[in-house]
Amino acid sequence: MWAVQSATVSWTELNGGVTAPEGFQAAGVVAGLKASGRPDLSLLVAPEGAACAGTFTTSCVRAACVDLCAQRLQSHGDQMRAVLTNSGQANACTGSHGLQDSLRATHSVAERLGVDPAQVLICSTGVIGVPIPMEALLAGIDPLVQALDGEGGPAAAEAILTTDLVSKQIALEGTIAGRPVRIGGMAKGSGMIHPDMATMLGYLTCDAGVPLDAWRQMVSRAVDRSFNAITVDGDTSTNDSFLAFAAGPDLQQEHWPALEDGVTRVAQHLARAIARDGEGASCLIEVSVRGTRHEAEALKMARTVCGSSLVKTAIHGRDPNWGRIVAAAGRSGISFDLGDVALWLGSHQLMQAGQPLDFDRKAASAELRACAQGTYLKNDCVRIGLVVGDGSASAKAWGCDLSDQYVRINADYTT
Repeated sequence: MWAVQSATVSWTELNGGVTAPEGFQAAGVVAGLKASGRPDLSLLVAPEGAACAGTFTTSCVRAACVDLCAQRLQSHGDQMRAVLTNSGQANACTGSHGLQDSLRATHSVAERLGVDPAQVLICSTGVIGVPIPMEALLAGIDPLVQALDGEGGPAAAEAILTTDLVSKQIALEGTIAGRPVRIGGMAKGSGMIHPDMATMLGYLTCDAGVPLDAWRQMVSRAVDRSFNAITVDGDTSTNDSFLAFAAGPDLQQEHWPALEDGVTRVAQHLARAIARDGEGASCLIEVSVRGTRHEAEALKMARTVCGSSLVKTAIHGRDPNWGRIVAAAGRSGISFDLGDVALWLGSHQLMQAGQPLDFDRKAASAELRACAQGTYLKNDCVRIGLVVGDGSASAKAWGCDLSDQYVRINADYTT
């Protein structure tokens, strides 16, 4: 195991998303799967010999495409070539037809690309219990393959969306071992976000070569520090999938920490974007916990605070009701001494050594109000800082406020 703390790479943000790394192509088209007429079919193609690592929903109620992807990664993880995504129908809880439709779709893509069907993955997103309109999907494969392009990342990112308000993508470039390395990513999700594996749907590409086992470990740690550190509403989806491809000149082991740093940065950007785009949300919430014995403890506590409906509604109401934060930490399952607790809400310290401090409540409320008027993912983040002891571990989690619009969106979702 290597220590990511030793990585010292300056990363620069680029355009292009998943197609910024060398050798990757993507496309997104309108296939008629959505009544809205918006793009709904996406394809990402990796260079030959790509290693692919995946993490998936932990729910026992899962779409057939999730199991199909997991099986194919287990047997062909070091030679994956493509992933097809259909948006509009989750194809979950659809009986045996769900698997048959996933097999038909990947076989059609493999035939057009001239690769083995076992090298093609599929992800589906949309309404649970609704099968894919297969005639429309299959008719869309030819136009989709024809649209493949080395600059097709933005189109692919648009075609995987459902209730999202914005597309979510990023690309970074850094110099590792004397050469430029690019890492790209795209994701979708704004509701049913409380994963213990990944996100609703997420994809990462990288133009550096890493052995499959090492890549799997690297991606797993990055997921724990990003997608496993977000929550919107406490609900995990039936289709949660995160797929990460690595293809390019091999990096020596001494450079793996630098690469993992970039992978984690891309994953965290996408995770924050999902939390910020939570259905009906007006701001991002970031909870930092320090002073636990282990990172996993700090992460569990941070996620508990982020997921608290009382904390989320207080933030939405611009109410610095800090007792809700401490109460949520106390029920996280992580033991701590209240006498050690220090708490900050934005720039205001509210507790020290377990005792409440005087603070300007109106100013704190105004600071919360200003966050709702910020720029997306820039200065619209409410930051909560919590110290619970003298341990060396720390972690961050991200969520969003809870508004009446969340209820409205989900009450009317299929009607």
